[in-house]
Amino acid sequence: MANPYFHACSSVKRWGGEPEDYLEVHQWFDETKASCPHVQHRALRHHAEGVFLCERIFGPIVVTSTGRKVPTREIGEQHIIEDCGRVPLASEWLENMKIQPWMLKSVPLSDQYQ
Repeated sequence: MANPYFHACSSVKRWGGEPEDYLEVHQWFDETKASCPHVQHRALRHHAEGVFLCERIFGPIVVTSTGRKVPTREIGEQHIIEDCGRVPLASEWLENMKIQPWMLKSVPLSDQYQ
């Protein structure tokens, strides 16, 4: 899947309704492409913690145009599984991130905080 709309169409096949019922959730998962336009954008939200954050933002249930109540977590998990094959943990993304020297540099605290 490359586009949130196609994820939304997949949600329709699974739970009914219209693509617009699910589109906002699927767009949220992929909006990180704006700052990271390659597959690595998935490290920011395509994980179990991202599913729980999505639920916090959109609420526990999405009500479709036909009145069906669909758990937001299931929509998020569907999106991630379609993109990654499974729902990884955030720690799995981080464990596979190459540490760069700039990540280890810090600046001393201002005197007022010491």
